[in-house]
Amino acid sequence: MKRKKTDIIKSLQISSNDVGSTAIQIGLLSKKIENLSEHFKKFKKDKHSIVGLNKSVNKRKKLLAYLKRKDVTSYNKVIKELNLRK
Repeated sequence: MKRKKTDIIKSLQISSNDVGSTAIQIGLLSKKIENLSEHFKKFKKDKHSIVGLNKSVNKRKKLLAYLKRKDVTSYNKVIKELNLRK
């Protein structure tokens, strides 16, 4: 299911003015990773963009670890909302 950035922000924001919390950053990185994955289905030899994909995946991994340490309920909400894990 394709989701717009604004839908991701609205579903994960803590308050009405929230546009940069950890949960939203994870959501936007997930959207970017999804788009890059679709790109690689068409352009298998685009090695330069693979570097960007790896950086995005690692950054999301670090942010998820931080969120899990700081706020477990928010972490669980993000995992459920973005359908990231089992």
